Amino acid sequence: MMAASPSAAGGVPASGLSVRKSEEIADLIDLFSKTQYRAKEVTPRVDEIEKRCLELFGRDYKYSVIHNTNGDVCGHYPRQIVFLEYECKESQRDRFESSVQITKLQDLVNRSKLARCRGRFVCPVILYNGKHICRSSTLAGWGELYGRTGYNYIFSGGSDDTWTESEEVPEDDSAARNGDSQLFDKVRGHDIKLLRYLSVRYICDLMVENKKVKFGLNVTSSEKGTRAQRYADFTLLSVPYPGCEFFKDYKDRDYTAEGLVFNWNQDYVDAPLTIPVCFTHNMNIDWAEYQSWDLVEQTQNYLKLLLHIINSDDESGLLVHCISGWDRTPLFVSLLRLSLWAVSSPSPLSRFRLPPQRVHMTPGRPPPPPRSMST
Repeated sequence: MMAASPSAAGGVPASGLSVRKSEEIADLIDLFSKTQYRAKEVTPRVDEIEKRCLELFGRDYKYSVIHNTNGDVCGHYPRQIVFLEYECKESQRDRFESSVQITKLQDLVNRSKLARCRGRFVCPVILYNGKHICRSSTLAGWGELYGRTGYNYIFSGGSDDTWTESEEVPEDDSAARNGDSQLFDKVRGHDIKLLRYLSVRYICDLMVENKKVKFGLNVTSSEKGTRAQRYADFTLLSVPYPGCEFFKDYKDRDYTAEGLVFNWNQDYVDAPLTIPVCFTHNMNIDWAEYQSWDLVEQTQNYLKLLLHIINSDDESGLLVHCISGWDRTPLFVSLLRLSLWAVSSPSPLSRFRLPPQRVHMTPGRPPPPPRSMST
């Protein structure tokens, strides 16, 4: 029998490295699946992973960092939120002048975070061919919005810096609006400014409802459900995908997605599939049949759609969100990251080829990917 060839790292047999990599992947997945991340409760193990992620980013990108110590900006985002600026080898990082005003970006983030449910603001997580792929939660409803602004007002000593900047609302128009509308103008205006700063044009909404309603109250909103049409300048895609409640059925089936079809006839489901015609050409997908797809086919087709948008000639970025940005959003962001890594060189993402490195960069709280979901 031929002996296993030694590796370059200390003469360890290749088979031994493979076992170690498999163990590392299993350990990371186990940690991500069982641990709820909180920026103010970071363990030494999570701290090690965060440092490793920064090191991996630094190999291929020039980046800036928004500090989120103790979750001051967002309790469920990393303590150091990375903003990728451009592709750059590690040895060249100091040769380029920063293309981003980090203080301006920090200010936009602080002002816009109230616009999104649970403060999960629009955050760029992938940079591909100069395009920012972002994640967030959906728009906050009036209850959460008033609650958070009141909290900030009380604990800031009776002033809130979020509203010190003058807004672009015509005086004659704003005078005719009620207090709710003016507050939404201010908060969502900052959200729109952040989207524009990141050159995001496309917004992919995974919610199966136009607004989340509980006990007769609108708990959250969405860009497609705003009567004021504040997001009319963006290209909105309503791509309804079932959330965490549906994944109980997925788990009960031993994580078998084949044949598992969502019930689209439920009372709260009111968001139809809406995709601009320009993105449906040459995809060989019958979108009119989306309600008959099982979870595997639905996930495949939605992922193909997102990749089609990202690979279009347009230089604009993409935002993906569900309600809380907690299950569906990281699922599709992780699938996008892995799919973009899988493309052939010279992709900006193709250097992270080792499976443990890929898993380091795809944490979140998505459910396990459906079996046989190859694209």
